[in-house]
Amino acid sequence: MNHSSSSYNLLIASYLEPEHVARIRQTSDRLNVLYAPDLLAPPRYPADHFGGPFQRTPEEEAAWQGLLAQADILFDFDHSHRDDLPELAPRVCWIQATSAGIGQFVKRMGYAERMPNTIFTTASGVHARPLAEYCMMAMLMHYKRLRHILAEQEAHHWEGYAGSDLEGRTLAVVGLGRIGREVARMGKCLGMRTVGTRARGEDESVDRFYPPHALHAMLGEADAVVAIVPHTPETEGMFDAAAFSAMKPGAFFINIARGQVVDEEALISALRSGRLSGAALDVFATEPLPPESPLWDMENVLVSSHSVSNSDRENARVTDLFCTNLRRYLAGEPLENVLDTERLY
Repeated sequence: MNHSSSSYNLLIASYLEPEHVARIRQTSDRLNVLYAPDLLAPPRYPADHFGGPFQRTPEEEAAWQGLLAQADILFDFDHSHRDDLPELAPRVCWIQATSAGIGQFVKRMGYAERMPNTIFTTASGVHARPLAEYCMMAMLMHYKRLRHILAEQEAHHWEGYAGSDLEGRTLAVVGLGRIGREVARMGKCLGMRTVGTRARGEDESVDRFYPPHALHAMLGEADAVVAIVPHTPETEGMFDAAAFSAMKPGAFFINIARGQVVDEEALISALRSGRLSGAALDVFATEPLPPESPLWDMENVLVSSHSVSNSDRENARVTDLFCTNLRRYLAGEPLENVLDTERLY
């Protein structure tokens, strides 16, 4: 296909604010932008790409499938037709995701095999700032004893206490991608010493880099550990009993990666024993986190619903990335954030 002269039908498959749709339309007159918000699940909060409960009428479903059949480019996966997307959208040659961690989803759906001529690009980098800010918040909450402050306020009780601070503490970042590097940068702004590792190549964003085989040695130095690796066969269960035992006694653990990279039973044991002083967890092996999970009620654990990457500014950032990639695509240039369907990131 000649990218330099062809025109394309571009279908927006999840809710997007009108101003961002307009920006996409303005990218090129070679794009026929298809957007039918009445046929999409309504967002429950800003930048909700899945939407709330929603069902199309037979007429609406026929109209939606007609749009899918025309589409050459998709903004986001169609979450209402995950199973049969390859059949309903046979012309699609590129899908721009709104999430960074799409590798396991693409693998699970068999899209690489079922859509062999389709490029998948991630939203890597879009969520770096919100996630890094969450990590700083979680560490400050832990070391400044926010739970104690709130409990004392609720009880109208006045008594002196001592918290701690982050300056000079060691922050270990496991997964120095865009998010991990932003976590390290913010940690340095708070006076922390940073160490880190990544699967491929060294990284100068931290004070000391460790190769992957030296993970446990690195964990032994850390006062706080942030997990931000993709879920791959190599990372599944990497934070097991041995990893928690390798950590400095009293370390604080943050997981913003995927639940599958952590052995939750080993994590719970480490929290109960005091090996870990606390944890901030946004992702879990089973989501939603089952009501019977002990993690809900542990006083040294902060539980969030796989949402800390969400921001009311997210759609603007995703649109920035998409428009950049659209210009590249139309010029026949390499796209940013192309998913490696073998490595899964």
